[in-house]
Amino acid sequence: MFHLLSTYTTESVTRGHPDKVCDQMSDAILDACLEQDPQSRTGIEVLGSHGTLMIGGEVKTKAKVDYEKVARKVYTDIGYEDTLEVLVRIAEQSPDIALGVDTGGAGDQGIMYGYATDETPEFLPLGVVYAHALARRLEKIRTDGTLPFLKPDGKTQVTIKNGTVVTALSSAQHAEEATLDDVRKGLTEHLFGPVLGDLSNIEVLVNPTGRFVQGGFEADAGLTGRKIMVDTYGGLIPHGGGCFSGKEPMKVDRSAAYMCRFAAKNLVANGYGKKVLVTVAYAIGRAEPVMVEAFDDSGKNLSDIVAKNFDFRPRAIIERLKLTRPIFRDTAAYGHFGVLGRSWEAIEKI
Repeated sequence: MFHLLSTYTTESVTRGHPDKVCDQMSDAILDACLEQDPQSRTGIEVLGSHGTLMIGGEVKTKAKVDYEKVARKVYTDIGYEDTLEVLVRIAEQSPDIALGVDTGGAGDQGIMYGYATDETPEFLPLGVVYAHALARRLEKIRTDGTLPFLKPDGKTQVTIKNGTVVTALSSAQHAEEATLDDVRKGLTEHLFGPVLGDLSNIEVLVNPTGRFVQGGFEADAGLTGRKIMVDTYGGLIPHGGGCFSGKEPMKVDRSAAYMCRFAAKNLVANGYGKKVLVTVAYAIGRAEPVMVEAFDDSGKNLSDIVAKNFDFRPRAIIERLKLTRPIFRDTAAYGHFGVLGRSWEAIEKI
């Protein structure tokens, strides 16, 4: 049995946040490999820090990809203009891993979780929905020119109490000439109001330090996989620890987490529970999971229903969710779940 807290806080970040820049670069490289070779195996890690970008990891692919060119395009697409020194250190994937994965086994051991709730149309907790909505709009009002003083880096956060937003926060990078008053007025009118509606009972916080001019890799290091709670359920639900970005679907950190979400959402959508948590675990090189369990918020065991309707073997997941397509860069910001059009968000009758 599990229960969400009556008071909780969740956060999101813009695509210009340094960790998210790295996630997008990792997934853009994955997509570039999959475009040429749908059977590519990748584990791409990116580190950005103060003018330097390091692209590392392992691949097994027939694709010919200019990794540096892909990463630089992501950087400029986001809106950064500073110069980067780029180092590429990508090696061939270990043949020891291939011994199990080539036969259909999981690309690693680990535990994955999936969750869904009926409290929002997105089947996600309200705070997660609002945090991402604020981050997406913060990006939009930067790129469409509504607030031209905004820069790419930014974060959002909401606190929920008994189903209502009580605190909303944004830290938004801005041009040198913009005053704190400019930023506060602009975000209150064009960010918080449009997303949250009536602000009279909400504490609104904007750039609490008073200034946010330095951002991105100029201010902070970024690393692939360091926003796993932003990517999933806002820290409200357990996480097995493995990140998603840069990993092709034989790596179950990603594909099985998607399948867990798919199963949980369909259980809720089909009336098997108001809130459902699905858990799966694997041994590296073995196709069959070592466990699959599901419970609703009252403690009812739904594992038999999951076993009957969802095949958690890696190749079965890939086939059902169509995960060899180059679709992953778009998932690397604003959460992997709750976005219509993604195969793991589809609702089917079970």
